[in-house]
Amino acid sequence: MTHERLRTGPSRELGLAFERVADAYDAGRPGYPDELYHALVEVSGVPLDGATVVDVGAGTGKLAHALRARGSRVVAVDPGAEMLARLRAKGTAGVAAVRADGNALPLAGRSADLVTYGQSWHWLDPVASIEEARRVLRPGGAVAACWNFAHAAQAEWLAAHEERLAGACPTYWGPATEEWSVPPIAAAFEVVEERWIPWTRLVGIEDFLLDLRSHSYMAAMPEAEADALVELQRAELRREFPDDVVSVPMRVYLAVGR
Repeated sequence: MTHERLRTGPSRELGLAFERVADAYDAGRPGYPDELYHALVEVSGVPLDGATVVDVGAGTGKLAHALRARGSRVVAVDPGAEMLARLRAKGTAGVAAVRADGNALPLAGRSADLVTYGQSWHWLDPVASIEEARRVLRPGGAVAACWNFAHAAQAEWLAAHEERLAGACPTYWGPATEEWSVPPIAAAFEVVEERWIPWTRLVGIEDFLLDLRSHSYMAAMPEAEADALVELQRAELRREFPDDVVSVPMRVYLAVGR
């Protein structure tokens, strides 16, 4: 598990690379631990059961479907046709897919209890996106953003994995980059609470590599170079995990503003 490019103002072209890796994204990306949803309710004060949630940058529906499973009515917004096709293919009633830009939501004002961003806010305009979130929220509503991060400081093999990515991918942005940090969404709110939620992901090597394939910096590489890098990582992982099960130390960063 690696990290998306979190610099301020990532290029639209890099973001569109997700359209080329929608299958890998859907199959390889992890969901979120149950503790995230407990924390979201506690911090926001918004019960998920019965809430109307606008999930911005929904992708293939990792967060959207989990919110629906907890009783929310979800409007899943994403600019990618291929990503939304995977979301729709799951056929979950109560999740409406809308192809749109999170900087200009095609939704009525005061229509949502929560606006969420799962692995997505860093691709949006930091001012326009929050203005739109405020517009569509009802009084007492909340904005919440979360990111799954592999915690490279907790495992030498994972730190080495990130170092290899940093050396091979020109657009890599992650813990092996000195200036890397979490997205600055907390600065966009008048009131915010931030939490870190640790968890451990147990995943097969091939699914771990599918996750790697799903990242924008990999999709932006020439195919032959990306294939060679995946083969290198596969060989290293097989040495580290001969039983084929990778234990990945993870942590979710959650920021909630009311």
